[in-house]
Amino acid sequence: MIDEPPWRREGNEPDYRFSFANERTFLAWIRTALAVLAGGMLLEQFATRLQPRSVVVALALALCSFAAALAVLAYVHWRDNEIAMRHQGKLPWSRALIVLFVGVCATSCVLAGLLLTSFR
Repeated sequence: MIDEPPWRREGNEPDYRFSFANERTFLAWIRTALAVLAGGMLLEQFATRLQPRSVVVALALALCSFAAALAVLAYVHWRDNEIAMRHQGKLPWSRALIVLFVGVCATSCVLAGLLLTSFR
């Protein structure tokens, strides 16, 4: 069993409603990471008409790595919010939003390029 992290014993226990809201946000980010992971796997398995194949596989690997990064960022953001709430501090800004924005834009551009070159 994993021990409780030391930061959970610091500060004051936040209102449970805020902790639950923070947890729901964390779970939403995890669902997003799972969807990105599924997209990477589906791209590799079923996008047989997209060429060149090496670019498709590279994009699928990038999406799987991106999903892992989102999951890590989700945990870090959840933890940082919990710590801020325990110390009645300002909630931190999320790096995950920028990562998600850049990842979705980059993936869209690469897929659009693949579609344009594969179906001419």
